[in-house]
Amino acid sequence: MATLRAGVIGLGSMGRHHARVLRSLEGVELVAVADAIGDAHGVAGGLPVGQDVDHLIAAGIDMAVVAVPTAEHERVGLALAAAGVHTMVEKPIAENSAAGLRLAEAFESAGLVGAVGHIERFNPALQEMRRRIEDGQLGAVYQVSTQRQGPFPGRIADVGVIKDLATHDIDLTAWVAQSDYVSVAAQTAHRSGRPHEDMIAATGILENGIITSHLVNWLSPLKLRTTTVTGEKGALVADTANADLTFYANGTFVNEWETIATFRGVTEGDVVRYALGKREPLVLEHEAFRDAVLGRDDRVVTMREGLRTLEVAEAALESARTGTTVALERVAS
Repeated sequence: MATLRAGVIGLGSMGRHHARVLRSLEGVELVAVADAIGDAHGVAGGLPVGQDVDHLIAAGIDMAVVAVPTAEHERVGLALAAAGVHTMVEKPIAENSAAGLRLAEAFESAGLVGAVGHIERFNPALQEMRRRIEDGQLGAVYQVSTQRQGPFPGRIADVGVIKDLATHDIDLTAWVAQSDYVSVAAQTAHRSGRPHEDMIAATGILENGIITSHLVNWLSPLKLRTTTVTGEKGALVADTANADLTFYANGTFVNEWETIATFRGVTEGDVVRYALGKREPLVLEHEAFRDAVLGRDDRVVTMREGLRTLEVAEAALESARTGTTVALERVAS
């Protein structure tokens, strides 16, 4: 395997883990790091810490990870595209969809791999969930419901809970269901005194008719990360915090309890919690990025996909602002 020269810009709470994984990744050598405020977590490992993206470019890198604040994604990403560097940008792709479009077009026109770090696609529980849905375990799929809540992360200051957290759920829902959003309706709240929203309840419709719901907040001491997919044969529940996947099958027994016998819904069946291989999602994500750079496969979340996720997030914000359901333009196939 050819050795790829890699760089990381942004050495904060995510960037430090990118640096750690890149150091252990076969076929990749971490040769350059940069952060405007230095190496707060001590992850440079003897490498000089540059101040900006020019430091990475000067090191002659083949691939880069951008983990700077969202507002800086476009500027840094465009510089890397102009320098011919394959790049993975942390989610969301950019501060707004106009900036995201410019990024996607820059990497496409340069013939470079441009990826977005929607790491949930590489969670073993969700990968197994999608495989089982494809295999028909649920039959027809009716609904995808997600919950993502926990305490406020002090590191986030430039975007609200929709662009920072709900983008995970928007991306994974469209990916698991293999269908795009056509409309979204949302309500938000500002409870913590910060300029951005810290709570959202959103519903959506996908092209294939699946309905979706997302409850996301930064206001709970209880950390939840769950995705529930309900279909005609039962429900699959992924706890992505622990990479657990459980199947709740529809029952086959006739209900003889008189008071509920007229109910024509499903009954409770067997419950199975699957044993899964649990490799770190960030490692899987980096392997996919490396292999895409080498032309071996295309498992990365593309910048076009990251842009679409951001467009749905912005539609949710617009819905909350106007009190209306927002229709989304269909993506050309």
